[in-house]
Amino acid sequence: MEPGTARIAVDLLGGDDAPAVVVDGALRAVRADPDLHLLLVGPTEVADGLIAALDPAQRARIAVRPVRDVVGMADHPSAARAESTVRAAVTAVRDGTADAMVSAGATGATVTAAVLGLGRWPEIRQPALVATLPAVAGPVVLLDVGGSLEPRPATLVRHAVLGAAYAAVAHAVVEPRVGLLSVGTEAGKGDRVRRATDPLLAAEPLPCGARYVGLVEGYDVTLGARADAVVTDGFTGNVLLKAIEGAYAMAGGPPVGGGAPRAAALLGVAGTVVVCHGAARAADVASGIALAAHLWRRRVTDLVSALLDGDAATDRIDRTTDTEVRTS
Repeated sequence: MEPGTARIAVDLLGGDDAPAVVVDGALRAVRADPDLHLLLVGPTEVADGLIAALDPAQRARIAVRPVRDVVGMADHPSAARAESTVRAAVTAVRDGTADAMVSAGATGATVTAAVLGLGRWPEIRQPALVATLPAVAGPVVLLDVGGSLEPRPATLVRHAVLGAAYAAVAHAVVEPRVGLLSVGTEAGKGDRVRRATDPLLAAEPLPCGARYVGLVEGYDVTLGARADAVVTDGFTGNVLLKAIEGAYAMAGGPPVGGGAPRAAALLGVAGTVVVCHGAARAADVASGIALAAHLWRRRVTDLVSALLDGDAATDRIDRTTDTEVRTS
């Protein structure tokens, strides 16, 4: 367990099976990490039920922010503008009450709330959801997995920069190899967006000594032999992630070392935000909370931001309301 106190705001009402699985996951997380403090955002009676299951020492590490309204899984992302559990969790990070936040609620609402409440990094028009898969040759960073469904080539290039920096900072990958997901590895393969992005990426300077290796295919994501970070649009990335998850289920379970992640980090906003799978179970929520604590303790968000735009980047945060969030 990494040392250092981490204060994580948890959206108690986010997810298909909330609040039961979120409460169970939060219980597991706080019992597993003695330096973890939770801010429970949701109805008081739900929070009280969780607190009652803890021993006195653990209860001292729990705080509550009473909020009753929730953005439903089928609601439009703009619903996150109103007071809700996900917006209150973001506000806690912005105000310094929490170091990071976790939600298993609607992805679009979480991204929108984070953009409006925390602001975007300079030159990041569409933040990216970043997941790490346990590939055969080592961890592979996959982005985007749901934040930007129809990005332009310039957005994919910026996401490649994000992915390279994240692989280096979060997973200590030396000189990360970056690939662009397509239907073949030969130049010219893929749809219009892929064909336009490929030459742009080839000319883009990447941080941390990273290099662009060209087009990669789906099996490169699970093998990890050709790329440490794989870039694609959020629609394809989300479908691929869930397909891998289904393949593990057909095979009788994930391989040793873990399966498809049920939580992703949101990169491009001025704060540490983790989005869990809407169908997350208790173990997945606990894993998402642990990921948020890990990212905070390693200062991943700050370090990635500094690598992209220099140490002054956080002084030029964009909090415009043009979020361009187009998610499901």
